[in-house]
Amino acid sequence: MPHSLSSEGNLDSADEDGVLPDAPLADPGASNVEVGGDSGSPHTLTQEPSQADIKLEDLFADDDEDEEFPSSGVTDASALESSPPAGPPQIAPSANYSDPEVMLAFYQRLFPFRYLFQWLNHSMKPSPDFGHREFAFTLQNDAYLRYQSFPSSDLLRKEILRLRPSRFEIGPVYTANPRDRKTLRKSTAFRPLAKELVFDIDLTDYDEIRTCCDKANICHKCWCFITMAIKVVDVALRDDFGFEHIMWVYSGRRGAHAWISDRRARIMDDQRRKAIAGYLEVIKGGAQSGKKVNVKRPLHPHLARSLDILKEHFQQDILEDQDPWAKPDKAERLLQLLPDKGLNDALRKKWEAAPGRSSVSKWADIDSLAKAGVSKNLDGKALLEAKQDIVLEYTYPRLDVEVSKKKIHLLKSPFVVHPGTGRVCVPIDGGRADKFDPLGVPTVTQLLSEIDSWDTEHKKQEAAENVKKLQDYEKTSLKPYVEYFKNHIGSLLKSEQGIKRERDLEDSMEF
Repeated sequence: MPHSLSSEGNLDSADEDGVLPDAPLADPGASNVEVGGDSGSPHTLTQEPSQADIKLEDLFADDDEDEEFPSSGVTDASALESSPPAGPPQIAPSANYSDPEVMLAFYQRLFPFRYLFQWLNHSMKPSPDFGHREFAFTLQNDAYLRYQSFPSSDLLRKEILRLRPSRFEIGPVYTANPRDRKTLRKSTAFRPLAKELVFDIDLTDYDEIRTCCDKANICHKCWCFITMAIKVVDVALRDDFGFEHIMWVYSGRRGAHAWISDRRARIMDDQRRKAIAGYLEVIKGGAQSGKKVNVKRPLHPHLARSLDILKEHFQQDILEDQDPWAKPDKAERLLQLLPDKGLNDALRKKWEAAPGRSSVSKWADIDSLAKAGVSKNLDGKALLEAKQDIVLEYTYPRLDVEVSKKKIHLLKSPFVVHPGTGRVCVPIDGGRADKFDPLGVPTVTQLLSEIDSWDTEHKKQEAAENVKKLQDYEKTSLKPYVEYFKNHIGSLLKSEQGIKRERDLEDSMEF
């Protein structure tokens, strides 16, 4: 695919790239109003194929009547009884990314509701996987609505067009409909049953080692930390745990999220989630702590493999682009990570004599002075291990492991708009992470402008009777990302259907 590049109550101080709280909201009287339609009986979308061999295109049998992504003509207002007028909204040139009109136009014309439904439902037919799923909306006035649920993508879309949230989050599948939680006799009857295993990587966790940017700012140089993290985590999840259906999603500003949709991952209890998060966690300690990498030797195969991946990035992305030890205090930090006092004294003396010495040269000095015999008691093995630990400290993924440990955590939905940057939270092809450009990801206003430009240039072509009208997303730079999402879902649905056939076969053999 081409790569054109929370908290409750008041969200002004919330981390826009983070996850929302996992504790249920307290009931603040009238402000905690349930919004939207009741969870009526689900209406069928498409019958699930019964053939053993299912073609990918059969899973997405689009027809000309599909109105999820309407063409630019005026739509039938009766289709959405509670939504605003169905014609394409007029966007003011000075509109902000999260203005209600912008959000309405985006959700009405570009957001892939049907594919989101299939991804979360794991089937073409409505099921509790979607109907008992929690959604949480952040509204324009920063009101935050939790425990929203919908039996179908149509009703989710209808409610979002009505509310026009600035963003929304996805939570777990519960044992009962989230809207009915207050009517249950026993509180234990309402508990999280399943949720994708998720991982969150945020560049603010790299602020102590990235030198080009800090806080919410990013550039191509520091995005390499996310690229390295995706490479290391993705291969570990696939090779070490056997997961297949992994989708990485750009957070819209400074990070990335991983969603693992394999059934084994979805039904894992919190203890197993914590164990996997612990397996992947290597960097420990805050900015003021000492040595952050303390691993046993010989290295675990996962760490040995990770070093092989990361050493390719260390020379260019860290030593040259970040130049992490250019300043004296940072160079002193490097010396603290080396095991020999004699070597450290010699290095310190050399670097003080050459204040402008680069990190590339300082890294090379470690070996050259060690070989020169500046320390009679130098342990070569200990030095090698210390250098390996330094490479890991400056390159290994810094995960927000708390996000991964519990099913109950909510995480921002793919394809929502980041309110600060206007960029869409698009999927990242994990196999081509090096090619992803976060600064080239389209903004919502850019996409709406692309639709208008396409319509102007192809007005006569669209009017022809024998020409199939394109859905609006197909007219924009969002198309490759939606297609990637669609292909990911196709693979997931095939896997789910295989699991279902195996269960049916096992049930038929029972006496």
